[in-house]
Amino acid sequence: MAIIKIDDDFDMRKIADSGQCFRAVEVQPNIFRFITKNTVVYIKQVGEGKFDVSCSNADWEKTWVNYFDLNRSYAQIRENMVRMSTNRPYVDYLKEAFEFGKGIRILKQDHFETLISFIISQRKNIPAIRSSVELMCESFGKLIRTQYENVNVFPDVQTLSYTSAYDLASLKLGYRGPYIRDAIDKVNNRTVDLETLHELSDSNLLEVLQKIRGVGPKVAACVALYSYRRLNVMPIDVWIQRAIDEDFKGNNVFYEFAEYAGILQQYIFFFKRLGEKGYWLVG
Repeated sequence: MAIIKIDDDFDMRKIADSGQCFRAVEVQPNIFRFITKNTVVYIKQVGEGKFDVSCSNADWEKTWVNYFDLNRSYAQIRENMVRMSTNRPYVDYLKEAFEFGKGIRILKQDHFETLISFIISQRKNIPAIRSSVELMCESFGKLIRTQYENVNVFPDVQTLSYTSAYDLASLKLGYRGPYIRDAIDKVNNRTVDLETLHELSDSNLLEVLQKIRGVGPKVAACVALYSYRRLNVMPIDVWIQRAIDEDFKGNNVFYEFAEYAGILQQYIFFFKRLGEKGYWLVG
């Protein structure tokens, strides 16, 4: 156990509900659980910028600082993006979205879990995605006992490589089942080597990911952003397309923000899905 200080945007509830991760939950009032690979942490806010974490300072620095991207100032990024949009017709919309989403961060998640989770995510809402991912973990993931709960980690590719068609069918994946099987097989035999894809350019990374059946531009972009932290890559889902069509007059303004495009996408996604009361129109 350790008390750590975070002098930047950090809101666990917003991160957990930001649509980029599906296993972060509030296990008790104001206590949030995050998992990466076989490592679990519980975090409780105990003061302004002060958090009680269920790991040592050394483990926090080794694993969780990178996971939460804590060496980057999101407050400064928000300021930079407002400055970049000065005199643009949508600047007030961005300010509103940033204020609503302040505390969100782009996580650095496990490659394989992110890939499988976003294949599952197709044509599902977030509660349904969470349910499917959790069922996969309960069925095949290693059990870890903690002070708060017994929790299963996400199964690794070797474990899932031994699953049968019947096993996968029991997860109620529907048409996604064959996509999951193809992903498991390609990652297991290293046709797609997830551990070396970080060496590739953004375009090549997206191209290789789309060799997996059922992985199109949106899923590939999600994996690139949320697992390889390619911050200038932005997934376009139904919420972002609505923002482009309705709030930016049909213009994809995200790439005007260069290396912040993926971060901007996260704020707009969160605001569009949860924050708007009706549709705000530029004009």
